[in-house]
Order: sequence, then C-alpha cells, then structure tokens
Amino acid sequence: MAEIFSRALYNDDPNFYLIGYLDFGKIKESTLPEFLKISENFETIPATRIIYIKKGNRILFSKQRK
Repeated sequence: MAEIFSRALYNDDPNFYLIGYLDFGKIKESTLPEFLKISENFETIPATRIIYIKKGNRILFSKQRK
C-alpha cells in the first residue's frame, strides 16, 4: 500500500486514485488527496480501514471484508 501511495503522489496524478475506506460500517470513497486531508495523514482514519485502492477501473489493492 505504501508503494502505491508513493507512486501516486510523486510519479502520477493522485487525483486519478480512489480510496475506499470503512466509515462506521459503510464503505466511503474519495480521491487520494481528499482522503489524506480527511484522514489527517492517517491520524483519524488509519490505513487498516482502507478496503481498496483503484486507479480508473483497475483495482491496485483490495482487502477482504470480514
């Protein structure tokens, strides 16, 4: 996951990346820059709550929900 974030922020347009994260039992979605702002750089929303990372229609990271 760290490699995806690094690549998106420094070698690509981070606005193309969508982050799906758990918020009170529901999956919410935001762009990478928006997610970093909302999560206060993972302070209020830890990386463990990220369910998937997508770029366009391609899933770059996915975690199984329990």
